[in-house]
Amino acid sequence: MYEVELAFEQIPDGEEIPFWMVDRIFRNLLVDITGNTHRSEFCMDKLYSPDSATGQLGILEFRAFDMPPHKHMNLVQTLLIRALIAKFWKNPYKHKLIRWGTELHDRFLLPHFAYLDMVDVVNDLKDAGYNFDISWFDPFFEFRFPHYGGITVDNIQLDLRLGIEPWHVLGEELSNSGTARFVDSSLERLQVKISGFVEGRHILVCNGCRVPLRSSGIKSEYIAGIRYKAWNPPSALHPTIGADAPLVFDIVDTWNNRILGGCTYFVSHPGGRSFDSYPVNSFEAESRKISLFQGFGHTPSAKQEVPIVEKNTGGVSRFVAEIKKELKSDTPMELINPEYPNTLDLRKFWKSK
Repeated sequence: MYEVELAFEQIPDGEEIPFWMVDRIFRNLLVDITGNTHRSEFCMDKLYSPDSATGQLGILEFRAFDMPPHKHMNLVQTLLIRALIAKFWKNPYKHKLIRWGTELHDRFLLPHFAYLDMVDVVNDLKDAGYNFDISWFDPFFEFRFPHYGGITVDNIQLDLRLGIEPWHVLGEELSNSGTARFVDSSLERLQVKISGFVEGRHILVCNGCRVPLRSSGIKSEYIAGIRYKAWNPPSALHPTIGADAPLVFDIVDTWNNRILGGCTYFVSHPGGRSFDSYPVNSFEAESRKISLFQGFGHTPSAKQEVPIVEKNTGGVSRFVAEIKKELKSDTPMELINPEYPNTLDLRKFWKSK
């Protein structure tokens, strides 16, 4: 970040800037982790490179953008870029760059914080005279952060949404076609948003680990991110760590020492099957996604009453059943990672059997 600030200082203020100077100043900074300029988020290979005529096309590629699934979304995306260019052309950004550090992965890969950040962008454009509306970007958030499911237990609402998880590029390995670098696609992230919690009384547990909930700014509403290993690929960053799926969420009442309810999220088919074909249409794809979430299947409490209907009588008797999975009196401690305080990484709590 320090080198980027130093590069910005080399741009003369209020003077004519030669085209080639922009290429020379930023070329070695706008690269990916391997030093490739073509795979960077801002690709300037074709902007104005003095090395060749094909590199002087005046094209700046925004490779961090996904291709939208609809033409109207594409128009909004293009309009956003043009508005930002016009805004910074009139009022260049001259403040110090912010060192976000691990907050980029800890907060802004979750839909809640990404949405709040987009609200700030829209408000800045409105102040600059560009009448944008945050509702224009609702299809983008629904497409990028789909809703998995939600439950309501004792006025406590729990919602699950997909989060963004950057995948690691592994080292070089030999394959049938030669040397290759695999991508570890086994790691996934989701967002948990829960409301109606009583602080000091309720906690949320995922696969036996306490979720580090953080306030969203609204009373009794909390946000957290969960990273987990969804499956075991042949080549992975941590091959000795097993899969965490399915994810079982339990809402625990610590005052009464019992589990109020919960839900279960499956990464793939709940029955363990693998699909032999792609969905024939959007309805089948939607049904597959819906089947991954179940509003039940949580860890049962230590004791629960099971009703029994006796034959030849109209009465109903009850008995207390002992369950193997008992809720211990000592609830899990909240272990906070100082680098990622908003995220629970289930891989740290995984133990091989």
